[in-house]
Amino acid sequence: MAWPLLRVTSVSSLDAQGHEWRAGLRFPWPQPPANGEVQQVAEGLLWLRMPLPFGLDHINLYLLRHGEGWVAVDTGLNNTQTRDIWEALFATVLGGLPLLAVICTHFHSDHVGVLGWLTERFRCPVFMSASEYQAMHQLGAPGDTGTSWAFYQHYQRAGFNQEQTAALFPLLGSAHFRPEVPTSFRRLREGTRLMIGGRRWQVLIGRGHSPEHACLYCAEDGLLISGDQVLPRITSSVCVQVTEPDADPLRDWLDSVERLREVPDSVLVLPAHERPFYNLHLRLDQLRAHHQGHLQQLLAACTAPRSAVELMAELFPKVKGRFDELMAIGETLAHVNYLIAQGQLVREETAGVFRYGRTPEGVNVQSVLGQL
Repeated sequence: MAWPLLRVTSVSSLDAQGHEWRAGLRFPWPQPPANGEVQQVAEGLLWLRMPLPFGLDHINLYLLRHGEGWVAVDTGLNNTQTRDIWEALFATVLGGLPLLAVICTHFHSDHVGVLGWLTERFRCPVFMSASEYQAMHQLGAPGDTGTSWAFYQHYQRAGFNQEQTAALFPLLGSAHFRPEVPTSFRRLREGTRLMIGGRRWQVLIGRGHSPEHACLYCAEDGLLISGDQVLPRITSSVCVQVTEPDADPLRDWLDSVERLREVPDSVLVLPAHERPFYNLHLRLDQLRAHHQGHLQQLLAACTAPRSAVELMAELFPKVKGRFDELMAIGETLAHVNYLIAQGQLVREETAGVFRYGRTPEGVNVQSVLGQL
């Protein structure tokens, strides 16, 4: 899932074609389709807007015509509203034709929520990368909140007290975040080619937002279904999770940004949130600059040892609600771990809380990440 708190704000204008320009990006459609409705972006390719019950109030799905049926890219959240919209689409937009396959860009709940329901209904295959398929299954069954010592340790080390940590746990137990999962899949890898409706799509793998995120690139028609890997105006969440507390996802994400520069700047980017846009390379520049700015903020704040919660307040002073707090601490830890891996911060533990300070000048410190 992307995070709506991080936006690029700017004045917009319309050109002679009616395209909106904002922050150097060109948006061919000034307005998105309404929830549950579609917009044709190319022959046999529909942009479907599905509602979400969050601050980020929608996800973009894509429907690709293929022979006597359709291929869906991503599914929406696991709730009644999503299923009702799909039911209406079956009889209208899809013209009574079946889904022949579902492609999932990554495992996050807004992308795979009703995957099992759709594939069971149409008995169609799922295409996704192996790491995303495994991560999806690790989310657990709906309503499975349970308890986890690792969860409490992770967030208390970040600087939350026991009561604050306990308030975070129920967020992950909501049925919204527990997808209906299938029992098998077809594996997507870097470079996998899919022929769908006469178009040749190549899989490009990105990392950092999720373990093995699949983007779909059609070179002939200049189209890139980017999922959450590249978004306009908002940034993809890049978070350290309890499942791998010493991970360095920001390094993975920045590396992926550089690899995406191999895609021509002229492509029409079809993202999972906000609107399709042009000027991919400028957006990659903006995303890199955004994270570099956060890294500099953290270094400036670490003149004395600080906990992750204290540093979170530096990066995200206007966090609203527990869910945003959960995302913000994950983002903060991603930047902290990156700086530790780069040798610019050191970590010490005091009374069960990790604190971070600048590496002393002239000292060559071995990273503590991954050590006992």
